[in-house]
Amino acid sequence: MKLRPLRAIALALSGISLLHAVASRAAPPTHDTVYSDATVIDGTGAPARTHQDIIVANERIVAIVPHGSATGRDEPSARRVDLSGLFVIPGLIDSHVHMATPPEPVRARARLRRDLFGGVTAVRDMADDIRLVAELAREARFGEIPAPDIAYVSVFAGRPFFADPRVGSVSKGYAPGTAPWMQAIDEHTSIVHAISMARGTGAAAIKIYADLPSDLITAITHEAHRQHMLVWAHSAVFPTRPADVIDAGVDSVSHVCYLAYQVEPVMLSSYEDHTPVHENLLKQPDDPVMDSLFADMVRRGTILDATGSLFVRYDKQRAAHPERKALRCTGPTTTRLTRQAWHAGVPISTGTDSVAGAESQWPDVFPEIEFLVRDVGMPPLAAIHSATAVGARAMGQEQDMGTLQSGKLANFVVLSADPLADIGNIRSVQMTVKRGYEYRRADYRPVTADEMGNDNDD
Repeated sequence: MKLRPLRAIALALSGISLLHAVASRAAPPTHDTVYSDATVIDGTGAPARTHQDIIVANERIVAIVPHGSATGRDEPSARRVDLSGLFVIPGLIDSHVHMATPPEPVRARARLRRDLFGGVTAVRDMADDIRLVAELAREARFGEIPAPDIAYVSVFAGRPFFADPRVGSVSKGYAPGTAPWMQAIDEHTSIVHAISMARGTGAAAIKIYADLPSDLITAITHEAHRQHMLVWAHSAVFPTRPADVIDAGVDSVSHVCYLAYQVEPVMLSSYEDHTPVHENLLKQPDDPVMDSLFADMVRRGTILDATGSLFVRYDKQRAAHPERKALRCTGPTTTRLTRQAWHAGVPISTGTDSVAGAESQWPDVFPEIEFLVRDVGMPPLAAIHSATAVGARAMGQEQDMGTLQSGKLANFVVLSADPLADIGNIRSVQMTVKRGYEYRRADYRPVTADEMGNDNDD
């Protein structure tokens, strides 16, 4: 793997950076902390509540009460943080990231730092070299680096997919398709054994990626659920149509664009066939085939990881660089399908599947949240619900995160401006609290071009 300019120095200094990160983090509270007099947007979709006190003990929220009605269980020693005039939302969740393709620790830790200091307290890593990702997850969980919590996957795909060069970059040391986190599946595979190996990696879920027939997708999903693992899938697995992926019972599907292959008269035979959707086949204004698909998703509770801003942004980039190959569908179709899914009642999370370089000092999830509001037409309250409560459900972590409620983790973001008045105000971050630790925006160390390795490879 080529070392980018100055990356060798950055790697040598990574230990120093880690020590700096740990030293700059606030010490864990020794008493209850009362975050007082805030306007609370709790992530449930309920209206904002003004003049609220959030009482935190160690990692968790003890109570949220009207201002002044309680000051903590140990009043003389309770620490108080004045949030009058400020707004609090749950920690944000990016439900589609790739942290280690290829595995580059300096870059991954820089991205995670940018996320956390921008209000992101959890992410779903959707396919990577999990030898690195598992270590990042451990460091994040115990506060050794400033980073969101990480849930990661083991990838299952048909054997043809393992000719993809990305496979080699994330499973060095294994023959393609044999790594426990990157498994080739066919009709001869012991699904029970494959799921057990994946579970042993610490993965939270199986990601069904490509080149699998519907009967194997159903078998994988059934066994994964039996072994208490979630199943996350591409919304079309090629040659399996979206309706069959959803009917298999997967927990979430990624890329709203791929759902449009349901209207194709002949389904693509493999993932390697990148023939775009024939968008003219979609009826206006709302396609009845898609209506049926979305109704099935609502009935099953299937979450849609739309990744819409990726396609909208790529359209703009391709206008300036027409030599780039087309994606599977255009930004307008992506927007239209996301809007139809939302109107149908499909739960939509906020995944990005992309990463900005050092030119941005804000989390990649911000454009996805803004896409839901400004392009799709969601009210800001609904978009915040998508970026918090729905994201926690997508991770299988709704019992601990996603909403501001007694007993849940103290994961929240303090904003100086009202995000319900203008969703752009999610950039007014004053402080992120994750598992009871405070990360003040004023202490954020900006990511650098050297850390991010800016050479337009994303």
